[in-house]
Amino acid sequence: MRVTLKVLLAAAVVLLAYMCYRSIMEPIEFDKERTARESAIEKRLIDIRTAQIEYKNRNGRHAGSFEELAKFLNESKLPFVIKEGVLTDEQLEKGLTEKKAAEIVRRARQTGNNEEVIRNGLQNFRRDTMWVSAKDTLLGCDFNVDSLAYIPVKGVNAKFQMDTATLESSSGYTVKVFECRVPYDVYLGDLNKKELANLKDKMRKMNKYEGLKVGSVTEINNNAGNWEVSNEPSCSRLAHRE
Repeated sequence: MRVTLKVLLAAAVVLLAYMCYRSIMEPIEFDKERTARESAIEKRLIDIRTAQIEYKNRNGRHAGSFEELAKFLNESKLPFVIKEGVLTDEQLEKGLTEKKAAEIVRRARQTGNNEEVIRNGLQNFRRDTMWVSAKDTLLGCDFNVDSLAYIPVKGVNAKFQMDTATLESSSGYTVKVFECRVPYDVYLGDLNKKELANLKDKMRKMNKYEGLKVGSVTEINNNAGNWEVSNEPSCSRLAHRE
């Protein structure tokens, strides 16, 4: 009987020790995996923001879908300036500017007369504009545009949610905005349920979005990611969703 009690007591001690160990390790393991996944997602959201900002610069509004954004990246061309040489302090003091120097070099190429180039010391000065694919310019030559809409987490086959809107600032100006987001449930749903519930509850109590997002369709936040700011509300009000 005593032997049995000792065995049961030893088993209970081992079980209690294991439970204590897991109670310590579970949040650590959850945070480690969450950090790794969110690092990849944040990078992708920044890529989407970069593409949307350039799209708006060219079209006066944001792309309403990933298909529209992908078409822009694949088919549009953006100017890329090749720069060689810099103007010295002496050249600048003489009134030479980037624009003037580029014009002198351009005229020399057209006429074949390099006297003005030599006189101004611009033999090694070059400013040429090339038109390059928007995708290559903004995201790099090796970027797969077809992957832009998808959550970059292994085992997660889901897309980001994206919306656009027009907001009115406190001073009466209308501002085109966009928002791209993914909730915790999508990219953390396969992890510890208790830790996930605690994380969501914490965000809810702080009145913050339960996930990662960039931009906003309810406030003007200069396209910031919610991991980059404190989520302080700005002085704006919603005009209408596009």
